[in-house]
Amino acid sequence: MELWQQLLAGFATAATPANLMWAFVGCFIGTAVGVLPGIGPALTVAMLLPITANVPVTASMIMFAGIYYGAMYGGSTTSILLNTPGETGSMVTAMEGNLMAKHGRAGAALATAAIGSFVAGSIATVFVTLFAPFIAEWALRLGPPEYFALILLAFTTVSAVLGASVLRGMTALFLGLAIGLIGIDQISGTARYTLGVPELVDGIEVVLVAVGLFAVGEALHAVMYEGRQRESRNAMSSLWMNKRDWRRSWPAWLRGTALGFPFGTIPAGGTEIPTFLSYSLEKKLAKDDDRAEFGRKGAIEGVAGPEAANNATVTAALVPLLTLGIPTSNTTAILLSAFQNYGIQPGPTLFQTSAALVWALIASLYIGNVMLLVLNLPLVGLWTRLLSIPKPALYAGILIFATVGVYGMRQSSFDLFLLYGIGLVGVLMRRFDFPTAPVIVGMILGPMGEAQMRNALSIGEGRWTVFIDRPFSAVVIGLCVVLVCAPPLWRRFGPKQM
Repeated sequence: MELWQQLLAGFATAATPANLMWAFVGCFIGTAVGVLPGIGPALTVAMLLPITANVPVTASMIMFAGIYYGAMYGGSTTSILLNTPGETGSMVTAMEGNLMAKHGRAGAALATAAIGSFVAGSIATVFVTLFAPFIAEWALRLGPPEYFALILLAFTTVSAVLGASVLRGMTALFLGLAIGLIGIDQISGTARYTLGVPELVDGIEVVLVAVGLFAVGEALHAVMYEGRQRESRNAMSSLWMNKRDWRRSWPAWLRGTALGFPFGTIPAGGTEIPTFLSYSLEKKLAKDDDRAEFGRKGAIEGVAGPEAANNATVTAALVPLLTLGIPTSNTTAILLSAFQNYGIQPGPTLFQTSAALVWALIASLYIGNVMLLVLNLPLVGLWTRLLSIPKPALYAGILIFATVGVYGMRQSSFDLFLLYGIGLVGVLMRRFDFPTAPVIVGMILGPMGEAQMRNALSIGEGRWTVFIDRPFSAVVIGLCVVLVCAPPLWRRFGPKQM
């Protein structure tokens, strides 16, 4: 009963005119971001982080959440119409959705994507409402060894799953750890790794690194390496699904939601895995006539299932972020830094210390899902026109916005040199296929992991076995070893492909 009272109080906060406006702004920007290829939610939230200095915490977190899951809605539009995924989670949608568009069924594809996103997002939000408080309550019983093991799991999964290889992921992670250790030691209070530069005594801002890697790095990489591409436009049919489309779509929505939510609650590396699993499942379950449409005319289940899995995963990713303070994707890592900008540390005590904020954020997910359904069904024509923005103007605007935002944080010219230096590192990482998400995760969780490790060693009187004395931490560390060692061992000793 108390849970529903807190949720109603959250609705009362989220439904104020000011917060509704911020929710709409976030959903609108997020949908536009999803439509524009290459401009993801992580980049957008990173660019907007400087506004946390002037906007109330509840309003900004509602807006950031709107951008986060709004991008997943918008990404399906260009995937279907232009075969250009705006987000990696929409790659699978493009496979069948664009075929449907070429055969005059763009309206049905867009409708099932939008409605499926709404259904999955709503169901996943209900699960977040029901389970997040209990996970937070359970997490209160964890000690330093367990927390260090969980942070180690986050390091391992984000590094091992993202990128072309485990080695490259780990390299990016250690780069983030090195940046995170610059500044004042949390326990001894002494400055370290500052190289005698006074501006580094306070450490390097997460906002600056995020903007440099995502915004500046993306813009400079596009200018240096991307060629000019002209995509043909497909005519859009009416936004109407017939009875057969509805009959084929609703089971796929439910199956996609059931697949996506568990993947979102664990550090599994994003939406790619559940969306591909959903597509494979729908293809296997399809009947003869329906299965014949896969890869030819375009099967509506191949759009409905992956889109539902995509949005369920995105919504569920808020569970480990809010309850454990552990981000499971690059966007949630930047959302974590947004919380920290306000002096708020997500984790088990968040539901007690900042209950009003948490429940307003959860309530805004329900409201945002309705807003996104309204935005995505009638305004598809508007979103496709955004693709006509010339790339030089688009990326020039990103660089200007990033520069002004970072300079406004401390009015330091040193920060600008650092910003573009990190941007060049971001270019090199993209050029040589190093993932950028582990850098942010390592930078944010590195100091936390160091503090938990030192506290655990103090409890164990210097014994490293303290991390395997407790069953939970021992199991988690064992899982980390499996995640790192299993893929290369499987490639070496597993069955060979003929």
